[in-house]
Amino acid sequence: MKDENVLTSELLFAKLKEFEGLRLKAYQDAAGVWTIGYGHTHNVRRGDVISQFYAEEMLRLDILQCQRQVLRLGVCTTQGQLDALVSFVFNMGIGRLQKSTLLACIRRHADGEVIREQFLRWVYGGGRRLPGLVKRRTWEYRRFLEEDSPQLQKGGRDDGHA
Repeated sequence: MKDENVLTSELLFAKLKEFEGLRLKAYQDAAGVWTIGYGHTHNVRRGDVISQFYAEEMLRLDILQCQRQVLRLGVCTTQGQLDALVSFVFNMGIGRLQKSTLLACIRRHADGEVIREQFLRWVYGGGRRLPGLVKRRTWEYRRFLEEDSPQLQKGGRDDGHA
């Protein structure tokens, strides 16, 4: 991601494309929400059709929005932490993260096993354990806990530029 305001990685961009999949025609997701591109839901209507280029641009904008929300929490100090939480928020929404035990554990600097367990609580849809969510949450907790992940250049806080 080339924009100077984007702190999330190209790895996250690629993983979100993989996790979300590409749909160029609007469809209703499992919750009945009109969706298009790579999981984009804002102002989508039945019959909408887009190009792959536009889908990627919408994904970049959606990532920026999630990044702003995550940075406002003030809990990310590494690239891996930011990428993991942006992925989580992209999928579940900032409200769920804000109210979660996961965030409470992150704030109190819980150990890696506790963080892993908290991520893996979010793998259910419609009362069923979903393999796609297991895969996603596994990537997120591993990315969050990466020991060799670089420090964020801007300290992991929203400075109003994102």
